[in-house]
Amino acid sequence: MDAVPLPSVLFDRRWDVAHTNPAFDALFRGVGPHPTAMPHQNFLRFVLFHPDAPRVLAEHDTSWCLPLMAQLAGLLEGEEDESLQAVRDDIALDPIMDAAYRCGLPLWMSAVGAEAIHHDGAVRPVNHPDPRWGSTDCRVVDETPARLEAKGYTRLTLVLRENRSATPGVRQGKARLRAVSGG
Repeated sequence: MDAVPLPSVLFDRRWDVAHTNPAFDALFRGVGPHPTAMPHQNFLRFVLFHPDAPRVLAEHDTSWCLPLMAQLAGLLEGEEDESLQAVRDDIALDPIMDAAYRCGLPLWMSAVGAEAIHHDGAVRPVNHPDPRWGSTDCRVVDETPARLEAKGYTRLTLVLRENRSATPGVRQGKARLRAVSGG
């Protein structure tokens, strides 16, 4: 994992982070401290509760929170888990998040479909602190080998799209045609 030049994270079924690579660390390097929601501790809690998450994870509510809430809802349907239930309990403490979970999430899932629960292949926006990447999209790729999956782990890699505006010699903005009088 450490040799992969793109952000990669390994977490268990509770989203507790087991390992991150240097590219993941670089993506979240500007994140301030939080008692329960650091990206290197529990990625689900980071996305849902850390005040800096929207700064890194662009279009935070629709591109990151709702898909992860959908996964949480699916996991809670399948079994009792104190750690995951604690996340749900923390959502319930915030009236806006609770309304999103109870009312908005079912509507969103019916509009988006079953794919909302799966990460693999999803394209989501990020704001990378490295100007080479900048504000860009990433494709979330599930790279979990069978041996890790059997132990309840998931490995996700964020395949970043290079920020064309940061590429030397490439103009920003839309090309425009103008009529020029030659007289």
